Amino acid sequence: MSKTTIELLFEWIDKTTDMIQQHKDEPYLDCLAITLESLLEQDFLDETNSLLTTTVQEKLKKIDLSSYSSDEIRKAAQLAILKGMKGSTQQQHVMTPDTIALLVGYLAGKVMRSSDKVRVFDPASGTGNLVATVIRHLGKETIGYGSEIDQTLIKLSVLTANLQHLSIDFFHQDSLRPFLLDPVDVVVSDLPVGYYPDDVNANQFELRAEEGHSYSHHLFIEQGINYVQENGYLIFIIPEFLFESDQADKLRTFLHEHAHIVGVLHLPESTFKSKNNAKSILILQKRGQDTEAPKQPLLVKLPSLKNTKAMEDILGQMNTWFASYLNNEK
Repeated sequence: MSKTTIELLFEWIDKTTDMIQQHKDEPYLDCLAITLESLLEQDFLDETNSLLTTTVQEKLKKIDLSSYSSDEIRKAAQLAILKGMKGSTQQQHVMTPDTIALLVGYLAGKVMRSSDKVRVFDPASGTGNLVATVIRHLGKETIGYGSEIDQTLIKLSVLTANLQHLSIDFFHQDSLRPFLLDPVDVVVSDLPVGYYPDDVNANQFELRAEEGHSYSHHLFIEQGINYVQENGYLIFIIPEFLFESDQADKLRTFLHEHAHIVGVLHLPESTFKSKNNAKSILILQKRGQDTEAPKQPLLVKLPSLKNTKAMEDILGQMNTWFASYLNNEK
């Protein structure tokens, strides 16, 4: 069976990365960044290793990047990133699955249906896959912003965005510190779950813990609300237990004051390794002068994402719900 274009490009990226890794003895993800940079620049130079320089230059002559679509480039790079993450021990080296990222893109398209220019921000962008997928789904004149503290991940984000010709500006910083960023139309994020270690900075947030470390996933929700404009939307991938934890009452009160809950989509457990890892998608609208909570929030328990017929039925029901909600919003 012949290989797909994505498989062929992935093989080229993977073999080149493996070769660079053998010469440099650095982690796969760091070597992958070197490979993607050489692909983007169509050039490679290692002043300390002429053999490696010659070999990579020869490999570059055998690849025509213009023969691949931007989505094929994204998927091939994603496969290489996933391979590198399997060998990584760092907890933050995790990527939002494509199926879930596409769902977030679909939801962003629904709430931004009448906007030509959309500004999207992911305050926990990781490898940039979620924000890139949402931008590709929205199309039009969408501009993206992402923030990530991990140096390797942000380098991969920048390179994959440039290879796809997407307009995304990245901040390399602690995502719970202030940004030089005007409020955006939509915030999307796969919330990092756990404790935030900087208690001093956490004190700036309403959702800080009364004692001990604060929950980073709570602080990211508040940070998102800080950087979305009034009437704007936030689409978060959340842990199933978000509203059941010891600080859930404080979170509910905060959301009631600052936002409307538009909907919750429970993702199928089969998507995740175990029930404890299960996630949902939370859709919020930041309160504004003319905003109102939906009469009935969108509450959906999604079937297996592999069940095409059941997914089509659910999407049809969701389309009907959004048409009604958005008409009432006018």
